[in-house]
Amino acid sequence: MASSSSSFSWCFCFFLMNFVWMMIMKSTAAGGVSSYFQPGPWQQAHATFYGDETARETMGGACGYGNLFSSGYGTDTAALSTTLFNDGYACGTCYQIKCVQSQWCDKNTAFTTVTATNICPPNWSQDSNDGGWCNPPRSHFDMSKPAFMKIAYWKAGIVPVLYRRVPCIKTGGIQFSFQGNGYWLLAYVTNVGGGGDIANMWVKGSKTKWISMSHNWGASYQAFATLGGQTLSFKITSYTTKQTIVVWNVAPSNWNVGISYKSSVNFH
Repeated sequence: MASSSSSFSWCFCFFLMNFVWMMIMKSTAAGGVSSYFQPGPWQQAHATFYGDETARETMGGACGYGNLFSSGYGTDTAALSTTLFNDGYACGTCYQIKCVQSQWCDKNTAFTTVTATNICPPNWSQDSNDGGWCNPPRSHFDMSKPAFMKIAYWKAGIVPVLYRRVPCIKTGGIQFSFQGNGYWLLAYVTNVGGGGDIANMWVKGSKTKWISMSHNWGASYQAFATLGGQTLSFKITSYTTKQTIVVWNVAPSNWNVGISYKSSVNFH
């Protein structure tokens, strides 16, 4: 009886694993996500801060997120050196950062998590080891002051850190904000989970086929097409994981510029 029970348990487990795998493959075929974004290895860099405790200076920025409070990013943000910014494809990526090897580190904080929302441009008038912290090929984080003060005392100015890419944990689905006109659609994409980044986008009107969108700047993509009066769907590929998801009918036929539309679909 014990041997028969063990065989039954083994067969059941084998069936269950195959069932789960089939469901994952089915989800992938339907445009779903087949796996979760995994944290990367710890790497060395340095961190500074810009602005004051209100983080006013961090609003807007090179990713086009506008008001970081209304777009859901708050003050836990950082501007990346050009080496990390990757021509804007790093917009929306998330990092754990911890202060190391400095008397200014806050020993009570293991790390903090920030989202990339801006670029820290090079300062060619300064040496990369003396003021030109964001000069290539340095990996550098110019954090909001509230974020910096979570890991170090602000009087330090600059501290050595360890950082790693981590999944962006988001509530709800990807969001789209529109600009443009009747012949040109510019979509700003926010609240992206998983890798947080975007490699390619397509838009589909209820009367069109899929139209490839080009990368405009930061986290915005554009399509030169007449899409007014049509329900809009989007197809998005993650830059890091290469996974693709489809967001069906996120904007109604009476969509307009200056308005944000929320979906129920996201990367993980």
